[in-house]
Amino acid sequence: MIRVREVRVISPEGEQLGILPIEEALALARDRDLDLVEVAPNERPPVCRIMDFGKYKYQQAKRSQEAKKRQRVIQTKEIKMRPKTEEHDYQFKMRHARRFLEEGHKVKVSLLFRGREMDHVDLGQRMLDRIIVDCKDISAIEQQPRLEGQTLSLVLTPKS
Repeated sequence: MIRVREVRVISPEGEQLGILPIEEALALARDRDLDLVEVAPNERPPVCRIMDFGKYKYQQAKRSQEAKKRQRVIQTKEIKMRPKTEEHDYQFKMRHARRFLEEGHKVKVSLLFRGREMDHVDLGQRMLDRIIVDCKDISAIEQQPRLEGQTLSLVLTPKS
């Protein structure tokens, strides 16, 4: 499927074989029961390597699988409260938030306002400020408290 007349050929051992006509490069690969794989198509002339293509694809899949295994997924956990949340309930929610942060997850704290509670957004702001102070030792603020409709929300990330 290589559509050029000449290619720079590299042997399976990594040696430069020079610039060869495509027919000669394919013959060299066939003699060794291997494939001619274009590794740098944008070069002039394109660079091709004599190798076992099946083995190459297998190694690439293994490498991507290893990278995927090492990668860490950070989830965002949400804690919902109301501005009139009592002290015990607040402490209960804070224990959850601290546990999530210690596990390495982001925490979104949402304060939901209903009806006339919207007149007292400052109460919700004070509650979020208290949450920030309570979690200051293990978290950093990713998103400052922000009012979106009837919800005041804040996003905390764990300190590394």
